[in-house]
Amino acid sequence: MVYSLSGIRLPTVPTACSSNRSSNHGERKSVNLSLFVRKDSFPWKIFAGKSSHDSDSSSMATATEKILIPGGKAELSSSSTDSVEAPEAVPEDSQVCQEVAGTPMEEDSRIHSEQYNVSSELVSRGSKVDDEQHVVPVRVMDNNNKVEGAPLEFQESDGKSEPKLRSIPPPGTGQRIYKIDPMLEGHRNHLDYRYGHYKKMRELIDKNEGGLEAFSRGYEKFGFHRSSTGITYREWAPGAKGAALIGDFNNWNPNADVMTRNEFGVWEIFLPNNADGSPPICHGSQVKIRMDTPSGIKDSIPAWIKFSVQAPGEIPYDGIYYDPPEEEKYVFKHPQPKRPKSLRIYESHVGMSSTEPVINTYANFRDDVLPRIKRLGYNAVQIMAIQEHSYYASFGYHVTNFFAPSSRFGTPDDLKSLIDKAHELGLLVLMDIVHSHASNNVLDGLNKFDGTDSHYFHSGARGYHWMWDSRLFNYGHWEVLRFLLSNARWWLEEYKFDGFRFDGVTSMMYTHHGLQVAFTGNYNEYFGFATDVDAVVYLMLVNDLIHGLFPEAVTVGEDVSGMPTFCIPVQDGGVGFDYRLHMAIADKWIEVLQKRDEDWSMGDIVHTLTNKRWSEKCVAYAESHDQALVGDKTTAFWLMDKDMYDFMALDGPSTPVIDRGIALHKMIRLITMGLGGEGYLNFMGNEFGHPEWIDFPRGEQHLPDGKVIPGNNDSYDKCRRRFDLGDAGYLRYRGMQEFDQAMQHLEEKYGFMTSGHQYISRKDEGDRTIVFERGNLVFVFNFHWNNSYSDFRIGCLKPGKYKLVLDSDDKLFGGFDRIDHRAEYFTTEMWYDGRPHSFLVYAPCRTAVVYALVED
Repeated sequence: MVYSLSGIRLPTVPTACSSNRSSNHGERKSVNLSLFVRKDSFPWKIFAGKSSHDSDSSSMATATEKILIPGGKAELSSSSTDSVEAPEAVPEDSQVCQEVAGTPMEEDSRIHSEQYNVSSELVSRGSKVDDEQHVVPVRVMDNNNKVEGAPLEFQESDGKSEPKLRSIPPPGTGQRIYKIDPMLEGHRNHLDYRYGHYKKMRELIDKNEGGLEAFSRGYEKFGFHRSSTGITYREWAPGAKGAALIGDFNNWNPNADVMTRNEFGVWEIFLPNNADGSPPICHGSQVKIRMDTPSGIKDSIPAWIKFSVQAPGEIPYDGIYYDPPEEEKYVFKHPQPKRPKSLRIYESHVGMSSTEPVINTYANFRDDVLPRIKRLGYNAVQIMAIQEHSYYASFGYHVTNFFAPSSRFGTPDDLKSLIDKAHELGLLVLMDIVHSHASNNVLDGLNKFDGTDSHYFHSGARGYHWMWDSRLFNYGHWEVLRFLLSNARWWLEEYKFDGFRFDGVTSMMYTHHGLQVAFTGNYNEYFGFATDVDAVVYLMLVNDLIHGLFPEAVTVGEDVSGMPTFCIPVQDGGVGFDYRLHMAIADKWIEVLQKRDEDWSMGDIVHTLTNKRWSEKCVAYAESHDQALVGDKTTAFWLMDKDMYDFMALDGPSTPVIDRGIALHKMIRLITMGLGGEGYLNFMGNEFGHPEWIDFPRGEQHLPDGKVIPGNNDSYDKCRRRFDLGDAGYLRYRGMQEFDQAMQHLEEKYGFMTSGHQYISRKDEGDRTIVFERGNLVFVFNFHWNNSYSDFRIGCLKPGKYKLVLDSDDKLFGGFDRIDHRAEYFTTEMWYDGRPHSFLVYAPCRTAVVYALVED
């Protein structure tokens, strides 16, 4: 029998983790569940094993623990010598308490421009009430007067490594945007209001939470936390009328571990260690929270869960208490690389990175794919589908568990090992993070977590994305801000990711979500009632957080609208991203590829590639995962289609379609990198012209109206990457892969993407040529399908000798070897195409050639 007061479980004698005898807790499992992944195994398996937890295991909790006892009195018990200011009682009639008492409220009354919810973390860490009836956090200090949990970075001083407290700078004036772009003056009212709202949020966070740095450590208080005396579990669920922690550790008994709720809607329970000092919940145990909600009794995976798995034969996921013994936890061995000046991103998906029709693992990706990425010359790997998602075919974009890495590919420690290996290779690791929406799942996601429609999300139609069938966050809610900001920090802090690609940012920034809207560049489209200011302010806050605490981290935003100020620092009035994804380029190439060669416009191509905001950096790409999904085609398949099945062998005949396709595939990628932006992205496999499309395994779908959407018999055949095609020396794919590798290494050597000098000297619709300079390189493209030009004069800025450094017609790259690589090119002091100097070259049809100035 379990003796339990609401909110605190009394210790009992037997242990569930290190003994095989039955206990007073009922028929408890007598073994610890550890999760391991073998390189050649199914992504996860559970093995029974003896517990290795010791009673003196290191604590994951903070220095103080708050235990709520019936009657509502808060008692602070300290497990260390850290000092904390004693909290004062919070008045029951406090306006703040009334606002966040946890009872379901209408959305309009929850958040107004000057009212903000303040959560329980203020009270649970220790708090007091000031003269204006605001809850003010009490900062926990250690003996050296440093804020507990504040991140440190080390600087070298006189040969010694000295700690330096990382901090988030205060808001600036937000006025520099008007100097950068004078056209913004006409929208000053909106932009000043936006920045004022941002500053107000910073002030409220500073006043009520001790600053953005402390506010973003919600994962240290919510969810599960083990201390030397037991485990504390907290959950924000203001709509719930009752809650209990259940799992295999208590035989799923909802009466065993009943939780208490404080005035802010936070439910809490403390489970003391067993009498022998072993933890009350074993590593690998399944856990859920059972809640009595306005919509009925429901069992949910904890919102802050760090790992979840799908049991064989089951549909919903189960939360896993993940806390391996110290000796089994992965320890990072390699420092994180510095941010490169030029960003060359290899976009990838762990699950579909195998050449075989299976779900691949973190371990295989680490051992097989990362060395490939390094060899190809990329300096960053962007990984999709990291956050747990119950629907595999969502490509990871319907997230169910935001703090949990996907268990399909392995354990959290396997992911850490992958990232550490990438750092050893000098690769940045960017995470494709989804904060734009969440899965519609109720059983294993956040949707209706506490039984209400407006818990983490907007209620009604505003909280539902009709095209994505997903829920939309309420970025104006205090606890939603805490959850998302803490989530971003968690992945950087715990897993050592080097930055993020933020998905679906356009959907976040506008109430119409960019659906059925054609952005023309008119500034009225960006600054008006259709703009979700709360969402934009959240993006400003998260960029503030990331760049303040992790100065080398990179943020890339997926925005198709062209929002002005998107990549301007927050202090200057911008949104704060480092890069914008230049999404229009891929769409333009799809449009162009459906035309005859004679109808290609050189001016239109150049305009699309260079149509970006001055001083705002872009990541350009010819194609990403979006263009390869079922219903669309890869660039190579658009160019060569069915001929790829029969004519890609080098010892067999080619066709005009294949010759054209391979030549244009190389040219499209090089001109995209050369003119498109300050960064470049490629989706895995497309470097060698991956054929066909991506199709995740799926069964038939039966719609409510009786229609049936056919599946693919749950096949993985087109949910993999055929790296063997690019490696095969007897196939034409090899030449395209060699060219992509040469292109990356050329950029590494010359850094042309970030050169301050760029000049387009020719875009000729008659001879179908494009000539431009970047840095000390001159790029010459001849898109003509038939005409080659000898003694073709090209202009340049600097005089001297030039040499050929990249030739798409090289036989190594599947070309026809029509240019002599031994030739040297000397300039003539003669104005041509608006340039003071020029030299003569040979420009074969459908080729791209790069010339470099030879400097003494």
